Amino acid sequence: MNAPVVFDGHNDALLRLYMDGSQQAIDAFLAGTGPGHIDLVKAKAGNFRGGMFAIFPPSPKGAIDFDRMSPGGYDCLLPEPLEIVFAQAATIGMAAILFRLERGSNGRLRVCRSVADIRAAWAEDAMAAVLHIEGAEAIDADLAMLDVLHAAGLRSIGMVWSRDNIFAHGVPMRFPSSPDIGDGLTEAGERLVKRCNELGILLDLSHLNEKGFWDVARLSDAPLVATHSNVHALCTVSRNLTGRQLAAIAESKGVVGLNFATAFLREDGAMNADTSIETMVRHLDALIEALGEDGVALGSDFDGAVIPAPIGNASGLPALFDALDRRGYGRALIEKIAHGNWLSVLERTWKAPVDRR
Repeated sequence: MNAPVVFDGHNDALLRLYMDGSQQAIDAFLAGTGPGHIDLVKAKAGNFRGGMFAIFPPSPKGAIDFDRMSPGGYDCLLPEPLEIVFAQAATIGMAAILFRLERGSNGRLRVCRSVADIRAAWAEDAMAAVLHIEGAEAIDADLAMLDVLHAAGLRSIGMVWSRDNIFAHGVPMRFPSSPDIGDGLTEAGERLVKRCNELGILLDLSHLNEKGFWDVARLSDAPLVATHSNVHALCTVSRNLTGRQLAAIAESKGVVGLNFATAFLREDGAMNADTSIETMVRHLDALIEALGEDGVALGSDFDGAVIPAPIGNASGLPALFDALDRRGYGRALIEKIAHGNWLSVLERTWKAPVDRR
């Protein structure tokens, strides 16, 4: 089948470019000569037309060692919480990279702040990039930095990556494990939820522990969204969503983006590229059963995880859609999963900010 237009819920291309630290890496992204899962050439080949470009402030001593995520069970040691000065420097650095990509792309990539911006980018054959934060360590308890980042284009935020911060407690990488680990939101976290609602910023629940999830569900007036998570019943890693969580997302008319990270797909919880597309499709089947056809999307985690070898990188996305076509999904449903459901939930979440003056 002809590959549909793809809008993706999560990628870590900015982190990859930031960690490289060179102008050559940015140039390679634009030219399609770099090693990552995403660049402008691979994206065009797979009809990957945009998505949430995550800012993830890295820990000075590294994050998760994927080699630990092996069959038989694991409990990955998480880095210590970040200092705000370090997190702000990294956040500004990655945001700058996205704007440099826009500037250097000759119109082939645009930073988008509304669904109208996304559609306008697509009308001119440009990639639509949305600024997203994964882990709010750069934001102060008074939320002044949130207002600054929103003005710069921030439209989606995960309060935590799996390490804890002043707002919430992340869910660690454990297998097998429930996501019910640790306390819920702090008072500062509750203020962050309310201010994101006021600004129309999407709240991403993907790395939040279960108590935090339920706090957001109680406080937020927006659809519940997990940009890159899978089904706990099929892969019992702590990062995945339980049936009860999926039911709450469905009730809110929210969305879950299928995470391509193999450790969150496989029954054995292993980060192993030798993973079939059929394993991905089983999660999509279960997500559709739990959320309905309007609640399922993609959240690849490109450039941030080991993904199934049959996909490989953004250019391999048509293989997934071919599998869905053979499964009998039908073109209309495939279009919803590929981009339609993301645009719908973003239209219902992004709104004019509330002026508190």
